[in-house]
Amino acid sequence: MALAKALWEGRCPLEETFWWYGVAYGFLLNFFTSLLFFLLLVNDANMAWVALAFAIPIPYNLFVVVAVWRSAGRYPGPQKWADFARIGAVFWMIGLTLA
Repeated sequence: MALAKALWEGRCPLEETFWWYGVAYGFLLNFFTSLLFFLLLVNDANMAWVALAFAIPIPYNLFVVVAVWRSAGRYPGPQKWADFARIGAVFWMIGLTLA
């Protein structure tokens, strides 16, 4: 819980928050839930299960966007990298959610 709180408050380094929690873990979570979603869909599963499989990663995706956004606000380096991380996190999570 301490890590989740640190991420939420933007106290983790931007590089770690963006690349590990946003790109790497976000990709893995969305990849496996997408596989589950399509598996349920092609096997004519109850649509409630299909919808749940689609929705599972959404809270994580929103959490990571907030974490990256707040971490970028504390980034000591050039502002352009903080801005790129914010924009990248938003587009990456939208893409992962809709793909």
